[in-house]
Amino acid sequence: MEEELRNLSKVWIYALFSISYCYFISSRISKGILRLLSILPVCILFLVLPLFLSSLHFSGSSTLFLSWLANFNLLLFAFDQGPLCPLPSNICRFFCFACFPIKVRQKASPNAITNRKNEPMPEWVFAVKVLVFGVLLHVYEYKDVLPRFVVLALYCLHIYLEVELVLVFVGAVVSTLLGCDIEPVFNEPYLATSLQDFWSRRWNLMVSAVLRSAVHIPVQRFFTRFFRANIAVLVGVMASFLVSGLMHELIYFYAIRLPPTWEVTCFFVLQGVATTSEIVVKRTLRWTPPHRAVSGLAVMAFVSVTGVWLFLPQLLRNNVHERATSECLLVIDFAKRKLFISSS
Repeated sequence: MEEELRNLSKVWIYALFSISYCYFISSRISKGILRLLSILPVCILFLVLPLFLSSLHFSGSSTLFLSWLANFNLLLFAFDQGPLCPLPSNICRFFCFACFPIKVRQKASPNAITNRKNEPMPEWVFAVKVLVFGVLLHVYEYKDVLPRFVVLALYCLHIYLEVELVLVFVGAVVSTLLGCDIEPVFNEPYLATSLQDFWSRRWNLMVSAVLRSAVHIPVQRFFTRFFRANIAVLVGVMASFLVSGLMHELIYFYAIRLPPTWEVTCFFVLQGVATTSEIVVKRTLRWTPPHRAVSGLAVMAFVSVTGVWLFLPQLLRNNVHERATSECLLVIDFAKRKLFISSS
C-alpha cells in the first residue's frame, strides 16, 4: 500500500509540473495550432502516467482526471474554450479546473428561483450512501448464496455509489482548497424520467459538460454545414456517446491491462441510439409522457439491463469487482491502522 501511495504521489507531481508548464508557458502562446502543439506533449504524458499505477482505484481515478478530463480541458484551452478560459487567477485554480470535475457554484441573486440541481447533497443523504456502500462490501461475502440477478444488481449499485462518493470526496477537498462552493457532480440519477434527463442532467454532470464542449458542439457545428440543425444535434449526441465509450475503454485498459473487447463502447453507442430515438419521438409525436414513477422505472431498467449485458461482463470476467472490494477493505484497514498509531 505504501509503495502504491508513493507511485501515486510521483504521478501527481509530474501532473502538477506539466499543468504548471501549460499555465506559465502555453498560456503565453496565441490560441490555435501553436498553443495546441505546445500542449500535445503534456496530453501524451497524461496518457502514460496511469500505467505507473497498479491499484484499480488509483489508476482508474487518475485515468479519469488526467487522461480524460485534463486532456480534454487542455485541448479546449488551446483554442480559448472550456473551463480554463478566461485564464484562472492562479496556478492552483488552473490545476484544479483542468484535472477535476468541478464547477464553481455561482451565487444566486435574491430574486432567483432556486435550482435543485445546484444544491449540494444533504449530509444525511451522503451518510446514507456511505452506510449503504459499507453494507455492500460485507454483503459480497454471501454472494455465493444470493441469486445471480441480485448480485448483478448489487454490482450496478456498487459502481454508482463508488463513483459518486469518490467524486464527492474529491470535490470537497478541492472546494476546501479553493475556498469556494462547487456544484454537485451527480443530481440524483435514480430520479431520472427519461434517458435524456439521465445522461444530460443527472449523471456525472461535469464529464457531460466537458463532452458537450469538446465533442458535441464542434461536431454539431461541423455537420450543420451538410444537414439541418435538428439532424446535426443528433449527430453531436451520438458522437458524445461514442467518445464516452472510447474513454471508458481506456479506463478499462488501465484497470485490467488487456486489449479492449469494445463491449463498453457498444453500451454507450446503444445509449446514444436510444437517447437520440427518444429525442426524435419527443419532437415528432404529440406524446403525453407517462407518470414519473413509470418512466423513471423504465429508464433505470433500461440502463441497468443494458449495463449488465454490455458494461459489466468485461469487469466480471477479469475479477475487477473482487479487486475493487478488496482494495476498499484494504484502504479501510490501512486508515484504521494509521489512526490507531496516531492516537497511541
